[in-house]
Amino acid sequence: MLINGEDDPIATAESLLTQGRAGDAARLLRRYLQEGRGGLLLRLTLQKMLIASGDTHGALELARETAHTNPDAAPAALGLGEALLAAGQLPSAIGECQRALRLDPDLWGARFALGRAWLDVGEAEKALDAFATIPTGAAPEGLAAKVADAQAMQAAQRSDPRYVRHLFDQFSSDYDSRMLGQLGYGAPGILRQLAEFVGIGDDRRILDLGCGTGLAGEAFRARARQLDGMDLSPAMIEKARARGIYDELSVGDLEETLARGTGGYDLILAADTLVYLGDLTKVMDGAARTLARNGFFLFTVEAKEGEGYALGPKRRWRHSESYLRNEAAGVGLDVAGFMNCQPRSEAGTPVEGFAVALRRDG
Repeated sequence: MLINGEDDPIATAESLLTQGRAGDAARLLRRYLQEGRGGLLLRLTLQKMLIASGDTHGALELARETAHTNPDAAPAALGLGEALLAAGQLPSAIGECQRALRLDPDLWGARFALGRAWLDVGEAEKALDAFATIPTGAAPEGLAAKVADAQAMQAAQRSDPRYVRHLFDQFSSDYDSRMLGQLGYGAPGILRQLAEFVGIGDDRRILDLGCGTGLAGEAFRARARQLDGMDLSPAMIEKARARGIYDELSVGDLEETLARGTGGYDLILAADTLVYLGDLTKVMDGAARTLARNGFFLFTVEAKEGEGYALGPKRRWRHSESYLRNEAAGVGLDVAGFMNCQPRSEAGTPVEGFAVALRRDG
């Protein structure tokens, strides 16, 4: 394209992007940059094209350089935030978007990016707060869809998978020491005692839901002919793999895993996992179909008095005894064992919970 008789590389790149040719646009702008003909706007546009073409590494490298050479430019900080967001480095993305807003509180694009980053870590309320500050006249494309996503997250009767994944990705580096030390985590041992009480033998095919780093798997390895684990957090799965006790490991959501109803497992474990779910209807139904004949589903939950379930102050769901018994009965699972327990502590105070053994009869 020509502007005042001269090529306008940015306009040309934007035109190529609308044609689905982001890679060509990036190559064009890269050439200008290498010739020393590009300023801040060209750099930011090149970064946009790199992200659109799937080159998140290249975009992040360029964004870091641009932010370093333009430390007081809010668009450069936003550009780095956008690149970090595309690369999945969410805490850093949030920090850069916030820095951009400190430099320029009226940079609405930074508020939109900040809201998207909060949404990606499962923080619906913070995302909506960021979106609410964008004036109607400055609303970017896609804002309404993001607001609807955040509102749906708030209304869901479970913790959003994005929140759980982010939480445990961040938690993975010192998970074992923190759980066993600070939080007095005892759920795996409690389930092992429950398994002995209800008479679960050895040579079992076992599925460990929300396996984390493998603490529950380690407690049950001796009983397993086959031990499989799944978790939402890729970082936790890598820790579990390093433990070397699982036959198969996968990243996934437990509701979706159980919905497939495949495997014919003799024993399903969920140690301190169902606290991130309120409504357990899908879990119970999926467990009933995933268990082999006479198989068991063992799990711990945090206890709620009265009826139903509720979200506690630490964003962990609590379930009542009546609710658990009713849900199990609804899918044909028998209660083989039900006991009060204290699966962990919080700020030095034991958390009251239940350890439950359900059995598929026939």
